[in-house]
Amino acid sequence: MQRFLYFFLTVFFLVFPVWADRGRDVIGHVTVSVIHASNDEEEDNMKQFKMVDEETRARLIKDPRLKFTHYRQLGSDIKPLYRSYENWAQPLPPSDEILLRFEAQARPSKEVTRLDLELWLSRKKILKSGVALSVNTSMFVLGPEWRQGRMILIISLAPLASPVRYSAK
Repeated sequence: MQRFLYFFLTVFFLVFPVWADRGRDVIGHVTVSVIHASNDEEEDNMKQFKMVDEETRARLIKDPRLKFTHYRQLGSDIKPLYRSYENWAQPLPPSDEILLRFEAQARPSKEVTRLDLELWLSRKKILKSGVALSVNTSMFVLGPEWRQGRMILIISLAPLASPVRYSAK
């Protein structure tokens, strides 16, 4: 009788996990890209990075603070956005010079998702903000001067049709 009870409870909890952590539900994906922008002649070591696409270039040129002659994409990272856990994006792996921490503030609506956002450069927090990101719109952050130019971070949100459980490999 005891074996049957153990077997029944084991099968029951494997099939119906009552302790499932709803905070690990993925409610979207955040994309972080790092762009190097400069007005000077491009250095030889920058030519190894690809140019940004024309759509992104056109959006960057619209803002006078982001208007430069040359734009190169240094790296990007796509991370899942968990319902109630903090997330870290590392757009220049394996370097941890630029890190972005983000966390959902509340349950996202169909139009907008509110995030707590922190930008870390060289292990120092330089930006902390609450942002509202819409689907397929981007937020541009003018970063520090670097190699005769400026770094620009592009942060965008891609939603999921429905929340899914994410399991890291």
